[in-house]
This record gives sequence, C-alpha cells and structure tokens, in this order.
Amino acid sequence: MPFRDIPGQDRVKMQLQAALRSDALSHAYVFEGPRGTGRRATAHALAQAIHCLEGGDDACGKCAECRKIDNGNHPDVLSVDPDGATVKIDQVRELQKQFAYRTAGTKPRVYVIESADRLTPQAANALLKFLEEPTSATVAILITENGQALLPTIRSRTQRMVFLPLSPETMEAELLREGHPPALVKPAVRLAPGLSTARELIQLNWFAEIRNAVLQLAKESTRGFTASMLAAQSVAGKGEMSEHLDTLFDLFALWCKDMIVLQRQQTATVVFIDQLEFHAKQAMSKPAHHWVAVMDEALKAKRKLRGHANPQLVLERFLFALQGGT
Repeated sequence: MPFRDIPGQDRVKMQLQAALRSDALSHAYVFEGPRGTGRRATAHALAQAIHCLEGGDDACGKCAECRKIDNGNHPDVLSVDPDGATVKIDQVRELQKQFAYRTAGTKPRVYVIESADRLTPQAANALLKFLEEPTSATVAILITENGQALLPTIRSRTQRMVFLPLSPETMEAELLREGHPPALVKPAVRLAPGLSTARELIQLNWFAEIRNAVLQLAKESTRGFTASMLAAQSVAGKGEMSEHLDTLFDLFALWCKDMIVLQRQQTATVVFIDQLEFHAKQAMSKPAHHWVAVMDEALKAKRKLRGHANPQLVLERFLFALQGGT
C-alpha cells in the first residue's frame, strides 16, 4: 500500500517522503501510536518506496519490487512478530543472520519489528548492538504502542514518529469506501481506537446484534415498563450478547447523543441512522436534560458491570432510568 492510500497521518507521511526525496532517511525509526492508526501500513509503504523501481517519494505499487513486498517475499524486507508474548533473542539473532548475507541490491535493507516494546531484555540488548553496528545499509522500523517501554539507549538511536488516532470522520470515509454497511460503520468508528479495530468490530456478529438490541430496547421503553423488562430479559440472557453488555451501554450513550442532536434537527451527525422519523419523535418526547441524565446512567451501568453486579439487574435499572424513573 503506497503512502497515498493510507488514510490520515499526513504529518508522518510528509516527513518520510521528504526524507526519501532528500536521501536523508534515518537508519532507525520508532512508529509509536495506538493500534489501528496505520503504523504497519506506513512501514510497508516506506519499504516499498525505498525499493520501488519507479523511484521518487512514493511507491508505484505495481513493479516487481513492490509486488514482492506485497507478497512478503522480498529478500531485503523482513518482519519480526512476537513469538507468543514476547520478541525473543533468537528472533533478533535470526534477523542478524539473514542480514549478514550479501545482497545483489543497492537499496537499504528494511526490517520491521512489531510490538517492539515486548522485546525481552536479552533481545533488546542484541537489537541495540545491531542498531549500532549494522552489517549493511539498513532501515529499522520498530512498531509500538508505548515507546517509553523501549530501552532508553534504543530510543536515543531512533527517530520517533508519532501516529495520532484517526478521527471518526476519517475512519468512516475509509470504511464506507471499502463497502461496509453505514449502519455499523457509524457506531464502530466512535467506539474503536483505530481503523483496523473498527474494521474488526463491524465484522463481528455480536456487534450487529447488540446494535439492534439498543434500537429494540429504546423502542420498547416507549411501550411501558413491562415491555422493557421482557426485552431486557431477552438481551441479558442471549448467549454472546450477554458477554458484551458493556458495549451495549457504550452504544446507548451514543444513542442518547443522537436524541440531543435530533432535538436540534442536526441529522447529518446522527449515528443510529435507522428510522430517523421515529427517533426524532422519541427525542422530542423528553427534555434534553433527560437524555444527558440517561447518558450518565449508561456510564454508571458500565462501572457496575466492572464491579461484577448482576447484568440483568443493571440493565433493568438502566431501562427504568431511560423511561424517566429515578
């Protein structure tokens, strides 16, 4: 994936492309940021740009070198992933061994270490030696969520590139472009910390079920206490859904925000886009401070679940508040 196809992270891409144009790449980078912010895709794009036969500051994505990197079989681009819980010293030694072989290429070799903060102490020290005394021209890319967990001596020998969380709007545009259903994309990008996490979330069956349950419970709340309690029993006792009630309350908080937005007739920012006319009427049935209070109850319900309270009782208490109870 070339730089141009990676959503967001404009500052990181600009810095890397400027370094490519001026032939001033660092010998080692730390790509630091939350999961799903495009760290690995950017590492991939940098490796392609370095080796692309077209040259320039971005890869063509089509030449033989780009295709080899896409397929994971380029001899001068290697990746290391944790072996179980950690990146072990044997993996770093194997990397050093591979890079000790001669290469016919003239471009720097690239290696990417995923979850570099999980290097064992022995592996970290071996990597430090490799950073200080590479056997050939190399570009190291260390991917991590927490750069402070790396050895200070490693941090001092690398250039830090900070990946910021993508905005919900950026993630939404990308996921819609990929063809995912808007009804799932809109809530997912507001709950997930990154694009890959949002993509995974919308592909889980229970997420769609939980979202539908929120709409069902919201509708049943207009029909009286008995209907709400019956619906609560169905949701709290339903297999996989019952294991993700924390997400249900997250979604209810988003739904309450929709109620406030609909009161202001700002439909463009609505997350739950189903049955807008019905929801607009529901929004106007209570004052804005009611929806703010219900949003607060959703957050309290999550805390109660973390405290191991009875899930059905927590849900019933929340629905009571949703109907206007105290």
